Amino acid sequence: MKKTNIHRLSFAAVLTAMAVVGSLISFPIGGSKCAPVQHLVNIMAAVFLGPAWSVGCAFAASLLRNLLGLGTLMAFPGSMVGALLAGILYRLFKALPAAYIGELVGTSVLGGLLAYPVAKFIMGNAEAAVFGFVLPFFVSCAGGTVLAIFIVTALKKTGVFDKFLGTSKAAAEV
Repeated sequence: MKKTNIHRLSFAAVLTAMAVVGSLISFPIGGSKCAPVQHLVNIMAAVFLGPAWSVGCAFAASLLRNLLGLGTLMAFPGSMVGALLAGILYRLFKALPAAYIGELVGTSVLGGLLAYPVAKFIMGNAEAAVFGFVLPFFVSCAGGTVLAIFIVTALKKTGVFDKFLGTSKAAAEV
């Protein structure tokens, strides 16, 4: 199946909606609301759509979550960096564990560090610590990554994964 722009846009919209609705399942840790479904979406977008689209989905979901009062400004650095790194590593290595590791490292370590200036200078949180968001982001991201592992594994076993990516025999015949 050839992926057209309308196909990508439609799938990105579905993933973004899934992240926004999934943010209703969130829990507060520190100064952030941890939403594991966002990380599931980041990995799926990174694998199926690529790095640019996954960042776009993460940005759109973060923006909508903030506009609807379902998230905090921490959603931007946390989700976008993880989505980018997951997409880049998956594209480089063509292996699912690379996307999982990219999401974990990108969100928890890099996103957690980038959340510090957002908390301190934009949100005015004078008590923010440089590494204060790494652990909360890791907890949230680990949950979403485990969900992604189960869902993507199920998609691979049923053949949907390969058909969607256009790598199966059935997809080549279409």
